[in-house]
Amino acid sequence: MQLKNKVAIVTGASSGIGKAIAILFAKQGAHVVIAARSADGKKVENEIRKMGGSAIFIKTDVTSNTSVKSMVAQALKTFKRIDILVNNAGIMLGGTAETTSEQTWDAVLDTNLKGTFLCSKHCLPHLKKTKNAAIINIASEWGLNGGQGYAAYCASKGGVVNLTRAMALDHAREGIRVNCIAPGPINTHMLTSAFKKDELKYIASLVPLGRIGTPEEVANVALFLASDLSSFVTGSIYSVDGGDMAGYYA
Repeated sequence: MQLKNKVAIVTGASSGIGKAIAILFAKQGAHVVIAARSADGKKVENEIRKMGGSAIFIKTDVTSNTSVKSMVAQALKTFKRIDILVNNAGIMLGGTAETTSEQTWDAVLDTNLKGTFLCSKHCLPHLKKTKNAAIINIASEWGLNGGQGYAAYCASKGGVVNLTRAMALDHAREGIRVNCIAPGPINTHMLTSAFKKDELKYIASLVPLGRIGTPEEVANVALFLASDLSSFVTGSIYSVDGGDMAGYYA
C-alpha cells in the first residue's frame, strides 16, 4: 500500500493511461479524484468502489480556469487534502505546421499544456501543505524527439517536458517533487484512432522490445513517482517506450 490514505487527482482518468493510473493508485490505498470531461469517469469511480477503493468523479474541463478551480475545491471538500497530482488529460490532433488550423492548434495546446499549467497552479498551494507531495506530468516521446504529422501535439508535449523541469526547480524547496513520464506507443484509444492496423503493426516492429506498451505499464512508473520510493527524484523525464528512443513512426 504505497499510497495509503494519500489523495491523488488524476486528470483524463476516464480511459487509457489515466484510468490505469487511477485504478492502480486506488489499489495502493489512495483516495482518487477522477477529473475528466467524459461521463465515463463515473464508470471508473464505480469500478474502484466495487473493488473496495475510494474515488470520486468530478466532471472537469482542464482548459477552463473556472472548471479546474471548482474541481480542486470539490476534491478538498471531499478528501480535505491533496498529496498527488497527475496531469494526464490530453488530445492528439494531426497536421503539420502548414496544414494545422489555428483552431486545432489552440485546442491541442489548451488541453495538453495549458491544462497541465492550470491544474498545477491550483493544486500547488495545497500540495505545499503535505509531506512529500508529487506532481506527475504525462508527456510523450514525441515531446522529446518530435514526430511526423502532429506538429501541435509535439509542441504541446515538448512544453510539458520543460514545464516539468521548471516546476521541479521552482518548488523543490517546498517539498514538492515534479516529474514527467514520456510514453511511447501505448495501446490506448488515442493511438488506435490515430493509426490504422497495418501502421500499428509497423510501429510495433520498430520498438526494440517488439510490441506496443500497455496503460498499466505506464501506471507502474507513475506509482513509483507518486510514492516515497522516489523521494529523491525530481525534475526527471522517464521514457516508457520499449526502448524506442528515436520516436516511433518517424
